[in-house]
Amino acid sequence: MATFAELGLSENALAAVEALGYTDPTPVQERAIPLALEGRDVIAAAKTGTGKTAAFSLPSMDTLPHRKGSERGPFMLVISPTRELASQIADTCMPIGKHTHHFVGVFLGGVAYDRQIKKLERGLDVAIGTPGRLIDLMERGALNLGEVKVLVLDEADRLLDMGFWPQVEQIVKATPDTRQTLLFSATIDRSQDQTMFSVLNNPEIVEIAQRGETADKVDQYVINTTRRQKPELLNALIKEKGGSRVIVFTKTKGCADNCTRRLQRIGIPTEAIHADRSQAQRSRALDAFRNGRVNVIVATDVLARGIDVPEVDYVVNYDLPIMPEDYVHRIGRTGRAGAGGFAVSFCTPDTKNLLRSVQKFIGTDIEVMQFKVPKDAFEPLPDSDPRMIAKAEAEAAEKAARKERERNGKKGKGNKNKKPRQRDIERAEDHKRRKAAEARGEEYVPVKREHPKGPKKPTLAERQAAAEEAFNAMFDMPNIPDAPKKADKKRGDFDKRDKKSGRDERRDGKKGKGGSYERGDRRYDRSDDRRNDEGYDRNGRGKKYADKQYSDGRGGKPGKKHNGKGGYDKNRSDRDGYQRSNKSGYGSKNGSFSKNGKGGKGGYDKNRKGNGGGNGKGEFRPGRGGRNGYSGKGGKR
Repeated sequence: MATFAELGLSENALAAVEALGYTDPTPVQERAIPLALEGRDVIAAAKTGTGKTAAFSLPSMDTLPHRKGSERGPFMLVISPTRELASQIADTCMPIGKHTHHFVGVFLGGVAYDRQIKKLERGLDVAIGTPGRLIDLMERGALNLGEVKVLVLDEADRLLDMGFWPQVEQIVKATPDTRQTLLFSATIDRSQDQTMFSVLNNPEIVEIAQRGETADKVDQYVINTTRRQKPELLNALIKEKGGSRVIVFTKTKGCADNCTRRLQRIGIPTEAIHADRSQAQRSRALDAFRNGRVNVIVATDVLARGIDVPEVDYVVNYDLPIMPEDYVHRIGRTGRAGAGGFAVSFCTPDTKNLLRSVQKFIGTDIEVMQFKVPKDAFEPLPDSDPRMIAKAEAEAAEKAARKERERNGKKGKGNKNKKPRQRDIERAEDHKRRKAAEARGEEYVPVKREHPKGPKKPTLAERQAAAEEAFNAMFDMPNIPDAPKKADKKRGDFDKRDKKSGRDERRDGKKGKGGSYERGDRRYDRSDDRRNDEGYDRNGRGKKYADKQYSDGRGGKPGKKHNGKGGYDKNRSDRDGYQRSNKSGYGSKNGSFSKNGKGGKGGYDKNRKGNGGGNGKGEFRPGRGGRNGYSGKGGKR
């Protein structure tokens, strides 16, 4: 086996190797470091815990240039799928940077932008981050990848799948085409070859571990159980097996929180790590786990890749992973760097397909462990901390109270004494029978429920006939007699005009404004609806012309400037309209304009108030503020 000095590293890099505590290179380091020093693109697949981070950081930073003048970098970019893995890569690169004189910066989500932007403005040599935060900094104009010499994708199989690839592709396109690209992972999926080779240039493949190969010193077991029994099984397993460092993997964030509370209530120091936890909470939990203040970490798959915690005793798969590749990464958290460990997976009847997929992926059957759950699974440990138990119980009580408040809020005040549904009653009875059968050691056979049959469903022909009948019924309207029409007033009803008052007089002797009046040999009706509302056209052109303002000199819309309620005639005016005067004019008692004399009651005289009429030759001057327009009754000069 070669030494680090024989791999071609410089004196500064060898000093960093000594500071990190490495003695002999691992197989992946022995093969990947010389290729990276030559500037070749590399694809490396090796088992978890074999030093892949040092395999790309040592040669890359050994040959990385330094910033000169106005250069701000970065010259090396490392992309990681999770924040915890990015922080761990930074913990390895920073000691190397102290000896190679490179400045290292880590850029994660969940942290304020200001400090990260200031760090980029000052300049750096190596940038390590997650895809989301790197894109945010690029869009803000703080991160420029035009000077990148080396691009590293750690856990490349995760970064190249459909979840991360659009973001990773955007970052890769922002780097120069002449860069060196290094891909490292515990598993390489050949179905991703097209995507993988699109970012590489004539790569060299270093495959120390075949796809699906697990760590050598990790024993694997599976416990068959039920979904209801999993909580007490987890408590009992950890109480019996013990261990100062245990990692429990769950499928969901809520399940991780529930497992954490249950373990805390029996006196086991436990913390949760998942995406809903802030970056500060996740970092504190991981530091406490490394330092021994916390014995159990319950996490989702954010902790499954690349996290290097020494001397993890065993791993528990509370939920089997959906992707078989994730199983290899999960159990690789134990048995690292030559140490021993074991992994236990819980399998329920609805996850047997996932177990078969895992066994097919790793190429071996997993041994079944027989484990009996004791009755005191939820009892606290004798030497547990009472403060931690009290805190966990208080949190559980608060959660139960919150659920009860939400439940009452949904039901409303009137449904507090609502009876349970028949379905809930049957489920509760079925659960009691199942527990009784398990206590007797018998296999439980669920009772087949017989549901009463509902009414017979109509056939298609019957449904079509009913629809057609309903459609026809829409048009069967009842015969409603027409409302009596309002009798039209005839002009013959008005034949007289009161000369003193100027009002029209009906034949029956009643006076009113709405009577008729005569002009020449014609009689006009003031109460005619056509004149009062819709405009009046003496030549019978109808509403089409009367609605248009100034249309052919006949009327306009009510209330507009220079028109009256009923239009006007060129050579006369009445109280509802106005007169466009001609050159000479003539006098009349009904409101015509007189050039040299007074107008009638509806006319205009420039020396007195009137109803508004013409003024001068060929012009009109409306009054101000009449009832029916600008030149209505009572207008002013």
